[in-house]
Amino acid sequence: MDKIELLAPAGDLERLKVNLLYGADSVYIGGENYGLRANATNFTLEEIKEGCLFAHSLGKKVFLTLNIVFHNEDIKDVFKYIEATVECGIDAFIVSDPFIISYLKKNYPNVEVHLSTQNSTTNYETVQFFKEEKVDRIVLAREVGKEDIKKIIEKTNMDIEVFIHGAMCTCYSGRCALSNYITNRDANRGGCAQVCRFAFSNKEEKDFTLATKDLNMAKYIKDLIEIGVKSLKIEGRMRSLYYLATVIGSYRRIIDGIYNQDLSEEEYHTLEEKLNRVANRETSTHYFLKEADYTDQYYTGRSELSNQDYLGLVTGYDSKNKCLILIERNYFKKGDKVEIFTPTGKSYQYTITKIYDEDMNELEVARHPDQILKLKFPEKLANYSMIRLLP
Repeated sequence: MDKIELLAPAGDLERLKVNLLYGADSVYIGGENYGLRANATNFTLEEIKEGCLFAHSLGKKVFLTLNIVFHNEDIKDVFKYIEATVECGIDAFIVSDPFIISYLKKNYPNVEVHLSTQNSTTNYETVQFFKEEKVDRIVLAREVGKEDIKKIIEKTNMDIEVFIHGAMCTCYSGRCALSNYITNRDANRGGCAQVCRFAFSNKEEKDFTLATKDLNMAKYIKDLIEIGVKSLKIEGRMRSLYYLATVIGSYRRIIDGIYNQDLSEEEYHTLEEKLNRVANRETSTHYFLKEADYTDQYYTGRSELSNQDYLGLVTGYDSKNKCLILIERNYFKKGDKVEIFTPTGKSYQYTITKIYDEDMNELEVARHPDQILKLKFPEKLANYSMIRLLP
């Protein structure tokens, strides 16, 4: 049996590389057109090609979102764009428009087509319909629970992908019009203004919101494996490198630990704590076990204060002075107890003894984000290793 896929979001080329280095099997990206994250940096054709080459060198895959709601003016240049991205090496398109699906299957049969969550697929008859249309994978709506996922797989034997972590939509998956009405930005054409996270005032209550808590399925990965889900999807193409490295690295270890049967309860709890600390929102399993209700949402008194755990990004090693070279992200000082974690899964608990600036002038504290610093450390570590404060 093939191991379940871990699918990660990449808003730019650096995020793509970090995701794959930290254990993602595949990444999904958006180009400069036709995707639903118009406010992300997104990928030029040149960057798509470079990202595909990097992923393929690791035996991994790149999926491209082509999942806006197409209007007449969007169709004009899409065929040339599809051809260009196929030439770049894309492994699959994530699509919601029926015509685009049929066009891709007819003209590019060697590239997979995945039905986007924008289609709001929630039942086995719809899955069977798209299976007969030669769609390779269905990304289910976030509103589908465990028993229905199981039933869909049993009845269709289809390749099913589900979201396991990240932001949730307040409105039904793929059916939001709040952004259109309030800000004149079309959420279903890439312009979501996240109106559900705005704070509204009324006569009875101030700072009323419609926002949902984030999704966190860490406790139920084994269940998803056992019912036959093929791909576990992380949300967050606009999230930071630190967030992605922590989330992808944690789920990579959970998945591998389940298959290898070497994940202790203590380690599982530690990984869950890391997942909970890295985000600035509370989390829930939402629809997986029951219908989502008020406990899965914020209404009032919501707080999203970012923690300051992320201290630095390792960019190299000074062999002469035996120091890690890093870019500072948050304040830290000598004597702080930190964890240094790497793309290989290895981590170190370490007490900071010496801090230097770029010219090897010793410092007592690091207080300037983006400053190049050096820390005494006995060995070279892989680039994109990161340093965080221990709780």
